[in-house]
Amino acid sequence: MAEHEHVRVAVIGSGFGGLGAAVRLRREGITDFVVLERAGAVGGTWRDNSYPGCACDVPSHLYSFSFAPHPDWPRTFSGQEHIRAYLEHVTDTFGVRPHIRLDHEVRMMRWDGDELRWEIGTTQGTITADVVVSATGPLSDPKIPDVPGLDGFPGRVFHSARWDHGYDLRGKRVAMVGTGASAIQIVPSIQPGVAKLTLFQRTPPWVMPRMDRAVTGPERWLHRRLPFTGKARRGLLFGIRELQVAAFTKHPKRLGVVESLARANMAKAIKDPALRAKLTPSYRIGCKRILLSSSYYPALAKRNVDVVASGLREVRGSTVVAADGTEAEVDAIIFGTGFRVTDMPIAERVVGADGITLAEAWKDGMESLRGATAAGFPNWMTIIGPNTGLGNSSMILMIESQLNYMADYLRQLTDLGGRVALGARASAVHAWNRRVQDRMKRTVWNTGGCDSWYLDANGRNTTIWPGTPSEFRRATREVNMAEYEVIRARTAAGSSAGAGAGAAEAVA
Repeated sequence: MAEHEHVRVAVIGSGFGGLGAAVRLRREGITDFVVLERAGAVGGTWRDNSYPGCACDVPSHLYSFSFAPHPDWPRTFSGQEHIRAYLEHVTDTFGVRPHIRLDHEVRMMRWDGDELRWEIGTTQGTITADVVVSATGPLSDPKIPDVPGLDGFPGRVFHSARWDHGYDLRGKRVAMVGTGASAIQIVPSIQPGVAKLTLFQRTPPWVMPRMDRAVTGPERWLHRRLPFTGKARRGLLFGIRELQVAAFTKHPKRLGVVESLARANMAKAIKDPALRAKLTPSYRIGCKRILLSSSYYPALAKRNVDVVASGLREVRGSTVVAADGTEAEVDAIIFGTGFRVTDMPIAERVVGADGITLAEAWKDGMESLRGATAAGFPNWMTIIGPNTGLGNSSMILMIESQLNYMADYLRQLTDLGGRVALGARASAVHAWNRRVQDRMKRTVWNTGGCDSWYLDANGRNTTIWPGTPSEFRRATREVNMAEYEVIRARTAAGSSAGAGAGAAEAVA
């Protein structure tokens, strides 16, 4: 990269959000952009998570871009390797590869109010951009709890998202910490080969059967020859999930029927009443993410598995100790403890117009306008921003809605002409978030009686969208210019700067 190279748009990250942004930019006729990726390959979370059994819990035909249908999904729920291959395919099919700069980790992004552009420092040099689209995603940076004594553990320690493929677990005594979406896939995958598996469960999840199967040859042939059949399949999957949203957002009591199905799923595999009691949640289903597996419960019933209904408290040498005092001697510790979702590290590296980081601006909780822009950070957007997550459907739907918003944002900048920026008004950001939080009050995520990763340190749900994907798409179809201030470069006459605009003038 040339020193101080300048581009129209810099996209950060090359997962679904980053690659989707790159494709949309090209379709909008914008080719002056780069995609900065810290790793050595594209794929985002589907590159990083390569643990045994890794797969998606959203049907394949819905977990793909609408503009890039894939008729040859091998299974109804795709594995990690197939999703990563799909993203590589999208990268090449839509001509995105030349724009990607691999091994370019962003160390700092700083708004230059004089030039109305972002200065981006990476591990490979500096670049400037008129607009930044941050698509690092919330499932990027693993979260490992600070466990006393962990540093002195003589065996292997790793997180599910940083799987140690060089370490053979066969015949080993393994501690699995956590019972989230990754853990319930890892447990049945490694259980047959390990000598002993001790599962540390702080909170039991609700688990429904995983209705996965191979997609038949005739089905794939039909989707290749008659593309509308693939679209119809996607539409059906979308419609079913759209109808389910009301139970999560307005009528959580209706989820009692789903709880009954989950209890039956457990009872079929877990015959021991004591173990069943350990595995039965005390909160409303849906409050934490509903997990899908047909092999998790059968694995837990095996002789070489112990379920400890408590979190990991400390490590003493090769002994792991639970909060309830249970001890186990282990050779390896695997953390399935999630990610830094509500305190994303990238926020510490973004410095806005007022000289403060995004993390500082969000110290009381993440807050953005329509999940995309933040007050004090002109010409900066995020994909999968605050309150854009889903509890029962495909995040690709939300990503594509945000790409619509990004495209219109860039059109507005072009129409304004000259050196110009758009800054989200603080009043608009606060108004949007008040509406979101008001709607959140009666959702299962706030009323279900659980403590989930959807909530930040203040107990506020800054992660989930309290509505349908269709509602979000309507809300992000276009930019409402009344929610923004227009910031232009200072005129020759030396006009005074607007609030937070640096050496620029804000135009109402």
